Parts: sequence; C-alpha cells; structure tokens
Amino acid sequence: MTTFLLVVHTLIALALVGVILLQRSEGGGLGIGGGTGGGLMTARGAANLLTRSTTVLASLFVASSILLAVLAASGNRVKPIDTSLAAKTVAPVSAPAAPGALPGLPAAPTTTPAPAGVPIAH
Repeated sequence: MTTFLLVVHTLIALALVGVILLQRSEGGGLGIGGGTGGGLMTARGAANLLTRSTTVLASLFVASSILLAVLAASGNRVKPIDTSLAAKTVAPVSAPAAPGALPGLPAAPTTTPAPAGVPIAH
C-alpha cells in the first residue's frame, strides 16, 4: 500500500509543478517571463481554473504527505528479538589439514630427522 501511495504522491507532485509553471507571472520574480498576454491562457477563466487546480493539488499533496508519514511511523514499531537460534548447539569445527596435504592421503610426518652422527635416544 505504501508503494501505491508513493506513486500517487509523486504524480500529485509532478502535476502540481506543472500547474504552477503554467500560471502567468505577476511580474518581478527573476525579471523574466511576464508574457505579452497572447496565447492559450489569456482568458480569466483559465487563470481561475489554474488557481483552483493549484489549491486542490496542494491540498492533496499535503494530505498524502501526512498519510505517508503516519504509515511510516506505524511501521517502525519495536519488534522482539528472535532467540530461536540461541537454543541450537553448534558442532565444533575440526582442525584444518596440514598445508599442502591432499584429501585422502596420509599426512606427512611432523618430526624432523636427526642429523647424521647424532645418536638417537630410545
């Protein structure tokens, strides 16, 4: 539901930007625009339609913003910690094989041979 509301909210925002950009400038501003009065939006009724559309879209935008904020706040409730994994025992890990040892072959002897001429004690 939140995804649907986000899409609707985005469409309202784009429509609001479009309606605001269609309105005739009252002068001042950035020193641009102001128009000559010619074109499609010259009638007084068109200005009233744009003003009403702006009001409706702005109201819908604020209402959807509040609704999304309420939905986001209700979704962030404290959840209990899952302790089901703590009860399971873990098998000990076997020691790693000697470096260079191949699986299935006996390991190389770990003792070093005595140097020649040294007696070996039994």
